[in-house]
Amino acid sequence: MNLRCRCLSSTFVIAWLFSSLSISTFGQPAPKAAGVTSLNHIVILAQENRSLDHYFGALRLYWRNHGYADISFDGLPQYNPTSGQPPLLGPAPPIPSCDPAFPPPADCTFNSNSPSVKSFHLLTQCTENTSPSWNESHNFWNIQDPVGLQPAKLNGYVKSAGHDGRALKYFDSNGVRAMGYYDGTDLNYYYYMASNFATSDRWFSPVMSRTHPNREYLNSGTSQGYVYPVGANSNDKQPLSAVSIFEELQNAGITWKIYVNTKLSKCTGPPFKPACLLTLSYMQNYVWGKNIPTSYPNNIADISQYFTDVQNGTLPQVALIEPASTAGLDEHPSPADNQPSKVQLGVNYVAGLINALMASKSWGDSAFILTFDEGGGLYDHVSPQPTVSPDGMPPVDLFTNPPDTCVLKTGPTCDFVYTGYRVPLIVVSPFTRKHYVSHTVMDYTAILRLIETRFGVSSLTARDAAQPDMTEFFDFVTPPWVVPPKPPAQNMNKACYLNSLP
Repeated sequence: MNLRCRCLSSTFVIAWLFSSLSISTFGQPAPKAAGVTSLNHIVILAQENRSLDHYFGALRLYWRNHGYADISFDGLPQYNPTSGQPPLLGPAPPIPSCDPAFPPPADCTFNSNSPSVKSFHLLTQCTENTSPSWNESHNFWNIQDPVGLQPAKLNGYVKSAGHDGRALKYFDSNGVRAMGYYDGTDLNYYYYMASNFATSDRWFSPVMSRTHPNREYLNSGTSQGYVYPVGANSNDKQPLSAVSIFEELQNAGITWKIYVNTKLSKCTGPPFKPACLLTLSYMQNYVWGKNIPTSYPNNIADISQYFTDVQNGTLPQVALIEPASTAGLDEHPSPADNQPSKVQLGVNYVAGLINALMASKSWGDSAFILTFDEGGGLYDHVSPQPTVSPDGMPPVDLFTNPPDTCVLKTGPTCDFVYTGYRVPLIVVSPFTRKHYVSHTVMDYTAILRLIETRFGVSSLTARDAAQPDMTEFFDFVTPPWVVPPKPPAQNMNKACYLNSLP
């Protein structure tokens, strides 16, 4: 259809230029990095909907308060030092809010009369949801130019949150919550682990949209043109036919497993039925994935099996832990005012997963990669970065009535040649460099590249082929953490409320 052709042609030159950088490696086994074969187990967990500034923006303040050496980390500028490694101290970032002349039930209106909202420390561990979906993510780029004809202004977070707050009748009808962040007193476990192990200030989600397409990139390096969940409209009703990393590993004889959390789900056991477990995995949206319960029933398991596997030394070579969404432990903001979702519960759950690995016989040759599927509509001061279209496919499932962003007007951000927004990352391994920050631009299909590099399998798409292989995070010659550190227990006593801010 003409719309799709317009979207493709508007960014074809950009996509070709970036794709040409990786044409020699796409579809070919990645060259082995020195020492990477020391890594025999790669465990991946992507939690839900948190941006880097929102979670780790105060990291340099934590370093100052806890005696860590200050190194460059591009978080919130108000927590940077006045001298030393750039970036240095700056004012708390302000974003325009809703014009008070148009209170609810009118929509949030952005104009020259709109007051500014500065980033602020959230005291509540529960916040009303903010949306990272296609239209909202493009408005974050620039309210007046969501299609990316001009450089990003990142001025749309509060307006988008205000629009949703009014539509859903939230307490926060002005979108102020989008500018809130947590610090090392709230997320003390994460701050400790990010400070002792490795993190990044240039780690992005793959797509300027919501959970489903981003997780499809994590599984297969592409969403095959989908920007919405499978079945959202008539143009995305088919499951993905793309080859996933699990199919590739299976064909190569590399062991793999998907762990899901069945708490409060419809899956009862033990024993658990593999077909039910698949409904808790995003691999259910793949043609090949639908065969997992019958063809590979032992490759999907309840999370209790993860703890057994780390203790027994029976972890697979590649493991994916799906978020514990039905259990309310995925760190997703609260979907409704009668469904509070407390951040610290999710962090404590993740701490249990990582601590179990560190205390087990599996620790010596493993890596646990923790990230988040997308920024969740929460403020971040760094824009998406140019990248490679995975397969040349433009968005295929944009809504036309009412028209989505990029339907009536197109531009560079209307195709898959930009990353999404920054998200947190912690790389935990005996080989992880101590107190290390990467400044290399990559999206989290770099995890696929690490797997491909380690196990000698081919890249899935041009996107993962173009990524760094993450070996910069590791020291395979002199492993820094043969004896793992002893992290603190996650704080659990902060308040959870949704009827006021901060």
